[in-house]
Amino acid sequence: MPKKEPLVLFYTTFFSKPVDVASIQCDLPGEFTLDKRRIAEATAVVFHIPNFREIGDAWRYPGQYWIAWYMEARSNYKIIKDQKLMRHFDFTMSHERSSEIWCPYLPNSRWWDTVRAKPIGAKTEAAPVVAFQSAPLNYSGRLDLLKSLAEHIKIDSYGRYFRNRTVEGPDRGRKTKIETVSRYKFCLALENSTETDYVTEKLFDAFEAGSVPIYLGTSNVHEFAPPGSYINAADFSSYAELAAYLKYLIVTPEAYEAYFAWRSKPLPDELARLVQDRDPPVFYRLMQFVHQVTDERGQERPAGRPTLPFGPRAYISTRLRKWRKRVPS
Repeated sequence: MPKKEPLVLFYTTFFSKPVDVASIQCDLPGEFTLDKRRIAEATAVVFHIPNFREIGDAWRYPGQYWIAWYMEARSNYKIIKDQKLMRHFDFTMSHERSSEIWCPYLPNSRWWDTVRAKPIGAKTEAAPVVAFQSAPLNYSGRLDLLKSLAEHIKIDSYGRYFRNRTVEGPDRGRKTKIETVSRYKFCLALENSTETDYVTEKLFDAFEAGSVPIYLGTSNVHEFAPPGSYINAADFSSYAELAAYLKYLIVTPEAYEAYFAWRSKPLPDELARLVQDRDPPVFYRLMQFVHQVTDERGQERPAGRPTLPFGPRAYISTRLRKWRKRVPS
């Protein structure tokens, strides 16, 4: 009997937008779908936990694998810490390295090669520090850092929080951000949480722009970046001390330029291994994992009736909510 190819169903949206399954590049046998009518066929069902309000009407079929997907810090979405909800999932797909399917913000090897070869742009802005801060989440104390540091050194802030500058010309999103940051000596890369492994695009955007990141976030950031490539705000006893160090770098070009020395060297072995682990696209690794667990279990799925893990009340309320918001069912 030929082996049945896995079917992976994305049951929820991703921050209210459907997952773009048409763009997934995966040459492994199997199929990705958004069609909830095929849930009985699905080998694995993926639920984006920040969209947990879309989950309540899901039927669970015997032998299925349910996967909880999130890339947000647990402090930002406390539902991730809700054991009553999370016990329904067999595996996790997240930025946490303890997840069965690891999906970090860490860029792939091609990105690192491109950034290392990219020239450092001229620092033409009068202010030495730039910030793009829009969300109010402050579990790391980042809003306090931004406000207090600005008392000691000039910061151009383009985000919704503490805004004192606006971008020149049309705002083309991330491209405009990178171009803007490239004109500054330093860029505030402030995470909203200090949880382990939570290193987001903020750090990597600064690298790409050719600006020295001033990082606030997880204590294991050193695992995700070359040594000597960023300034860790946690290393300073006060904002005044941090500002004094930045001013020293401004008037000491050789000390400032040392923060770009990593670009002319291979990635450190530990970081290179992480990048290698991350290199296959996340949905490729998802399908690879589904193959692995399916092979371990065998092809036969147990017989039995589907269940409503979250109960009839959650089923009805979820269906009504989707109907009102016109979310596909």
